[in-house]
Amino acid sequence: MPRHLFTSAVFLLASFLIAAGPLSGADPTTDVFDRVEHHWADHDGVTIHYVTLGEGHPILFVHGFPDFWYTWREQMAALEGSFKTVAIDTRGYNQSDKPRGVENYDMDVLVGDIDAVRRDLGVERMTVVGHDWGGVQAWKYAMDHPEHTQRLVIMNLTHPNGFAAVYANPTDAQRTSTQYARRFIDTPMDDARSASPYAGMARGSGTEVMARYQEAFDRSYADGMLNYYRANYQDVAKGNLEISQLPMPVLQFHGLLDTAVDKDGLKDTWNWIDGDYTLVTLPKVGHWVQRDGAEIVSATMKAWLMARQ
Repeated sequence: MPRHLFTSAVFLLASFLIAAGPLSGADPTTDVFDRVEHHWADHDGVTIHYVTLGEGHPILFVHGFPDFWYTWREQMAALEGSFKTVAIDTRGYNQSDKPRGVENYDMDVLVGDIDAVRRDLGVERMTVVGHDWGGVQAWKYAMDHPEHTQRLVIMNLTHPNGFAAVYANPTDAQRTSTQYARRFIDTPMDDARSASPYAGMARGSGTEVMARYQEAFDRSYADGMLNYYRANYQDVAKGNLEISQLPMPVLQFHGLLDTAVDKDGLKDTWNWIDGDYTLVTLPKVGHWVQRDGAEIVSATMKAWLMARQ
């Protein structure tokens, strides 16, 4: 089927799923927070916490900055009836270990964390989903471990080549929008600094959701969060990551109101993917597309995944 016809079919099926009501057979009044199973994987002495819900082919979710596994609650609820959903706390966050030292947040180490979870799950192949810094990790994991990556889903993180192209030739607005990263990189290390102030950036609305984010960030490591930038931002922005063609199918979502990851970086993505590539843009949604565009993201994901069983 031609790519544009397949994409149209995905959206038709997604629309049907939305109209049909809840996307899983679970009790919609019971939040995934109370139903997940908790696990811990070891990567060279660092413990990575992850949760699972559902059965079937594993879909592994990797969150970004600043967040924790719970950001994927809508997608986990949508997919649990057909897949085994797996969401990790990346190192430095919530219940995962929080090693000191910038070197402990290098991209190769982070990719190793994902593979440690795969091994702990006891699977050879899985679908990998990433947002923001989790998106960088997901891109890189798929490049480094195509034998273990059946499908790839990316949310609001352009391909490293596209990100670097924007960084190299920015407009004035793009240059201004990336200044936050320089501030994070230049923030002095301070083990006494609390991660709690970052909770408001990702938590969304709802008293219970806010409380869960606050609890997770109370036990997170602020410098660990910033170490993602200190260890990796320049490599990503300047195109220093080792890049390879992707053989697997790729689904990419991008909220066009994102001020942190510029949509211009989407250009030419299809040239770096040998598998088929589906791009979904949401014009009225910003950086947290999995949260603010949850319904269409979840339904489209399910339709796309079900078409590739």
